[in-house]
Amino acid sequence: MAEFPEIDELVTAVVKKILPYGAFCYLPEYNIEAFMHVSQVSSGWVKNIHEFISEGQRLTVKVHHLDKEKNQVDISLKRVTEDEKRKKQEQIRRETRGAKLLEFAIKNSGSKDSFEEVKTEIIESYDDIFALFEDVHENGKKILDDFKFSKKLKDEIDTIASTSIKKPEVVLEGEVTLSCPESSGVEKIKDVLIIDDKDISIHYLGAPRYKITLKAPDYKSGEKKLSSLILQLEKKSKKSGCIFKFERASS
Repeated sequence: MAEFPEIDELVTAVVKKILPYGAFCYLPEYNIEAFMHVSQVSSGWVKNIHEFISEGQRLTVKVHHLDKEKNQVDISLKRVTEDEKRKKQEQIRRETRGAKLLEFAIKNSGSKDSFEEVKTEIIESYDDIFALFEDVHENGKKILDDFKFSKKLKDEIDTIASTSIKKPEVVLEGEVTLSCPESSGVEKIKDVLIIDDKDISIHYLGAPRYKITLKAPDYKSGEKKLSSLILQLEKKSKKSGCIFKFERASS
């Protein structure tokens, strides 16, 4: 029986055949076909579907309808936000790089370990293979003690992690609109925007707009830190009698 994605799950779709009313696609992560109706291609009016997608194109889409009994998967391009698209692409990049590093480690070590068996064991403890290499780079070879694969492979993974892995970093950006109507408004704005964190920078764009740039090791922790920062700024603004608004960058 085929494995199916979940409703609202982000998946990669390869466009196979385009018709005036929609496109038939292939989902390589699940080895099944899916359909994208023309109404799900763009939030605007689609006069010619070929202006938005092309055959062979790889897209990040969202599953919006599922009927397992009929083997029917309906997907949407317009429901995917830029942030979701970026996260999915980062996930694919990590999975691809992790798989390549593991293949190289097995080959270079001369071990007889099976790629699929090692991969399965790693995924039981980590979100992806690349996360194991990151953990070994950060915390040392002892991380591998509880794994069952060969010592030769563990040694090679440690070598690759030490020489090929750099500290990951993602950048999140947004724009703050901050105004304090009182005569001491300028000083209050300075007080609100003082943040003692080397990974966070705030730049003046022109009153009352300020750009926030936040660096983090991954999107999950970055989003959490950004949410905490915005909550902190909102509270400081309210306490100072200032008007605060935040919008995420649309890139």
